[in-house]
Amino acid sequence: MNREVAAWDRTSKRQPGLNWKRGIIHLFPVPALAVYALFVVYPIVAAFSYSLFDWKGLQKGAFVGIDNFVKLFTTEPFNGLFWNAFGHNVYYFILEMIVQNGIAFILAYIIYTKVKGAELFKMAYFVPRLLSVIVVGFLWKLMLNPNSGVVNFALKNIGLAEWAKPWLGEPGTALTAIILANSWFGVGFAVLILLAGLQSISQEVIEASRLDGVQGFRLIRSIILPMMTQSVVILTVFTFIHAFEAFELVYAMQGSQGEPYHSTDTLAVFFYRTAFGGSSGDGVAVGLGSALAVVLFLIIATLSALFMAYVRKRDMEY
Repeated sequence: MNREVAAWDRTSKRQPGLNWKRGIIHLFPVPALAVYALFVVYPIVAAFSYSLFDWKGLQKGAFVGIDNFVKLFTTEPFNGLFWNAFGHNVYYFILEMIVQNGIAFILAYIIYTKVKGAELFKMAYFVPRLLSVIVVGFLWKLMLNPNSGVVNFALKNIGLAEWAKPWLGEPGTALTAIILANSWFGVGFAVLILLAGLQSISQEVIEASRLDGVQGFRLIRSIILPMMTQSVVILTVFTFIHAFEAFELVYAMQGSQGEPYHSTDTLAVFFYRTAFGGSSGDGVAVGLGSALAVVLFLIIATLSALFMAYVRKRDMEY
């Protein structure tokens, strides 16, 4: 091997064109890095920069340091709206983990055990993910209509008329209805991740466990779930990021005001309204909105890094 490398080096020295060709390979990542820097790095740096200034509408004013952050956490109504939206994001994440990922695991396990017709359903599970989020929001808003929606119609026809209600019009049910709609939309993606985790498990281990008498739920709890921890954690990270970035579906179904009575406010919706729609009394508040964006970025980045560190630590242990 060393002789081959030495021969290549001698050849490349004799032929300068080869050095040029080898060097140009390092330029291949440049377009991707440029796009990443333009659409990811620059907005993050710009948001942090904007948060350090006082803004008069869309015109940058004086440097104020961390005053926008202090205002966000200590001044009404911003601090109350922030913690209200933060609580909704936490609830969004927990319910999405239970409903979306719980159903996704059941469906993935059905496919994994090769139940008849499962391959056809695997494609069907992912179909909602192909739709636009705006289309999904519009369809679910129609279905949840208190007067003509199919949900209330179905409840009345199966003898549960007392359950029929204006789902998006009551503070106690509006956010839950949006999260359930989102779970329907995202379950196919979760199925693919969990199915990949299931298929990575050695069949010898499964067969050996069954020979030892491990069956049913005990097999899932004691053997299957521990062996697909990496897929579960990765899905948890994706779910967490999605829950704390929740905006499109909320906006499509309830607009930017977090109606009714801020019961569907999330941090992303609160940011949009603050930076562009004027939850402050004087119109847009770019500095305050940028401070909120920075805080949201730090929350997502920190907790996502902790999740991934846990995965790496677990992989090293095993």
